[in-house]
Amino acid sequence: MFVSTAYAQTAAPAGGGGDMLVQFLPLILIFVVFYFLLIRPQQKKMKEHKAMLSAIRRGDRVVTGGGIIGIVTKVGSDDELTVEIAENVRVRCLRSTVNLVLAKTEPAGKSGGDATPTATPEGEAKPADAPAAGGIGKLFGRK
Repeated sequence: MFVSTAYAQTAAPAGGGGDMLVQFLPLILIFVVFYFLLIRPQQKKMKEHKAMLSAIRRGDRVVTGGGIIGIVTKVGSDDELTVEIAENVRVRCLRSTVNLVLAKTEPAGKSGGDATPTATPEGEAKPADAPAAGGIGKLFGRK
């Protein structure tokens, strides 16, 4: 009375490989979209950041991971920098903690322009190729 009769169904005949392809096509399409929208741009960004870190030299103005802005005074071993964050205040930091290079200095032997500092309206000295006045403020959303 409580047990119903179960009827066995016959299995559908195994079709071709086309049915399997249709089942996996959405997964393949999702992977391709993820590759072009997420993985590839991230790899490109990491490559640019690594090139920026390897090009850091003395005199560059940098922003560290903690938000400290300073000028590189010494490039130590492969992964160490000495950054001056205030007058006579120097900190050692890892090269990998640098997030952004604000102002690049020209190499000493390069001609075509001098890297002598110019005065800003506030009276603060900055390298010739530094961002315009208020450039750092724009970077952090200040006016």
